[in-house]
Amino acid sequence: MKRVLILGGTGDAIALAAEASQIANVEIITSLAGRTQTPTAIAGSVRVGGFGGATGLSDYLRDRQIDYLIDATHPFAARMSHNAAIAIHDVGIPHLMLVRPAWEKTPLDRWLEVGSIEAAVLALKPMAKRVFLTIGRQQLAPFAQLHDVWFLMRSIDPPSPDIAIPNGITVLDRAPFTIEQEKKLILDHAIDTIVSKNSGGNATYAKIVAARELGIPIVMVQRSPTPTVEQVADVEGAIGWLLDRLNSLLP
Repeated sequence: MKRVLILGGTGDAIALAAEASQIANVEIITSLAGRTQTPTAIAGSVRVGGFGGATGLSDYLRDRQIDYLIDATHPFAARMSHNAAIAIHDVGIPHLMLVRPAWEKTPLDRWLEVGSIEAAVLALKPMAKRVFLTIGRQQLAPFAQLHDVWFLMRSIDPPSPDIAIPNGITVLDRAPFTIEQEKKLILDHAIDTIVSKNSGGNATYAKIVAARELGIPIVMVQRSPTPTVEQVADVEGAIGWLLDRLNSLLP
């Protein structure tokens, strides 16, 4: 029996766990940070909570005798990915990152690309009055300083009561969304600007298309650099990587 740890928190991680759990003689453990209060059901075993940095992850990999690590965290979970790269260097087991491709700007898109949430806040000051904030609930507080801007904030779970919340309303919903749903939301709330992370994938791409068709600008937060490790772009690639390693063990 070989043991695979998936660092999860994405739809890709859920799909990967479902497919990998069908492989004979493989035990799948998915680790979640615990930020989502009602996570989707996941095949195999699930652990919730942090590891305590790279050292804690190294200890977990040794204690649980993990054979393979697949990092399928959110593209903006940079700290977790870097901790994983450090831990793997220490432990010395095969390591893969499943990194969904970023969205690419088309000639019809009106994107202002910025490098951080703080830069997105600064970018909004001269250009926006009613903003669709689609960055999740963890990083709302920096936008609370914009007292002259109204925000439509969407997340799976409600914001924490102990953080500053921007002026506006919160909508609780879970992707995927359709283009027509996104258009209606934008028009119903007279949105003039969208703030989004460049997460990639199909689940939330409808808002990008809706903004394009309605001529709405997007302040697009770009990703941080990923660790220099082996990477694939989709679940099929990750399954192929895992099967190649398992097959190399056969006599």
